Amino acid sequence: MCREPGTNCLLSPQNQVSAILRRELHKSAPAALQVTVRDAINQALDEEIERDERVFLLGEEVAQYDGAYKVSRGLWKKYGDKRIMDTPISEMGFAGIAVGAAMAGLRPICEFMTFNFSMQAIDQVINSAAKTYYMSAGLVPVPIVFRGPNGASAGVAAQHSQCFAAWYGHCPGLKVVSPWNAEDAKGLMKAAIRDDNPVVVLENELMYGVPFELSEEAQSKDFVIPIGKAKIERQGSQITLVSHSRSVGHCIEAASVLAKEGIDCEVINLRTIRPMDIETIEASVVKTNHLVTVEGGWPQFGVGAEICAKIMEGPAFNYLDSPVFRVTGADVPMPYAKILEDNCTPQVKDIIFAVKKTLNVI
Repeated sequence: MCREPGTNCLLSPQNQVSAILRRELHKSAPAALQVTVRDAINQALDEEIERDERVFLLGEEVAQYDGAYKVSRGLWKKYGDKRIMDTPISEMGFAGIAVGAAMAGLRPICEFMTFNFSMQAIDQVINSAAKTYYMSAGLVPVPIVFRGPNGASAGVAAQHSQCFAAWYGHCPGLKVVSPWNAEDAKGLMKAAIRDDNPVVVLENELMYGVPFELSEEAQSKDFVIPIGKAKIERQGSQITLVSHSRSVGHCIEAASVLAKEGIDCEVINLRTIRPMDIETIEASVVKTNHLVTVEGGWPQFGVGAEICAKIMEGPAFNYLDSPVFRVTGADVPMPYAKILEDNCTPQVKDIIFAVKKTLNVI
């Protein structure tokens, strides 16, 4: 006898089962939207250019070619030459134009094809953009975004593989963000464009094509991630892993491996390099009593070194049961050969080793 509420008992048993399954399927939550980091940034640019007529994008190949990494795909066709501008191969020139436009009241987004090339324009970024608001006693804000791929890619050798998080994080007057996943990329980009200060957005070339689930909240045109606030990606009780950009994924993977061995790791995604959310890190260290920092940049004067100093100077130092351990890129220019390159960038195995050494279990 058919007892399933709402089921037509005249149907065959097989069709009754099908009807029940269809209803259960309709009850379930909609599947999460999968969005690549590239498309998340594209959405943010599109929404902010549409929202504010003062916003425009300029850089090498950003318009007709749709961007060297296709991040600006479709924007030139939608908004035209006045909002999406191709520039000559002259970083100092177009960065200077962008800074001047910001001083004049516009809100430019200046793309560097890679942040390694931003060194051609570092005088504009530091001396012109970062310092003018202070030197003008608050009369001349410079609302500009400098964005592009940062850090090591694959097989592009030393002049295309530096991480500039510590370089630009060193300079007062700048805000520096370093997204990991699609949600980070969209929310931080929108926050950067709306900010009245110069913001450096350090993307990662190897993450552009990686898809992540984008929450319903993040799909909103009003979604913004506050600059200066880290996110705990994984709760844990025994050791804190702090990282940014692509290395966050390595930390989460290492934490999953270590969990099978009974080691419970907390993973913090910095999101912002400057201003740094040291309070979130301190609260985690107070709970776990151990800290490992992970970054793709060089060790000397790096992001991890700054975290070490901040922890030593603050109240969380008294809760540490062992010294802070840093996992970094090797202290050499990036080699071209793949096997050497792999040994110069932090891998999951390096993080696992650092955790076990910190906890004294090896």
